Amino acid sequence: MSYTLMFYESQEDFAARTDPARQQEYLAGWAHYVNALRQAGIVVYGSGLFGPETAVTMKRHGGETMVQDGPFSETKEQLGGIMVIDVPDVDTAMEWAARAPVDVVEVRQNIPAL
Repeated sequence: MSYTLMFYESQEDFAARTDPARQQEYLAGWAHYVNALRQAGIVVYGSGLFGPETAVTMKRHGGETMVQDGPFSETKEQLGGIMVIDVPDVDTAMEWAARAPVDVVEVRQNIPAL
């Protein structure tokens, strides 16, 4: 079964990506985690995302299309990246999610390709 792990990060986390004083520590946590996933042989696909300020959100309502710069939600954490993994069950997916170097990870089972 494949699951998508969606990693949510704070504005501080996004800032650490490009801050020379914090970037090495930030990237080291992710490198360790991603290497563990790869060594386990469960990675299908993964990617980090640029910060939410680079987003464009499209929403349809009442037959009209609205476009907004930035994320649509008003939350403290924003989607920072995803990892699709192939594991036997949701419990195993949750175990891997718990090892991520972030505080919020959403786990969803993927619908099999048609």
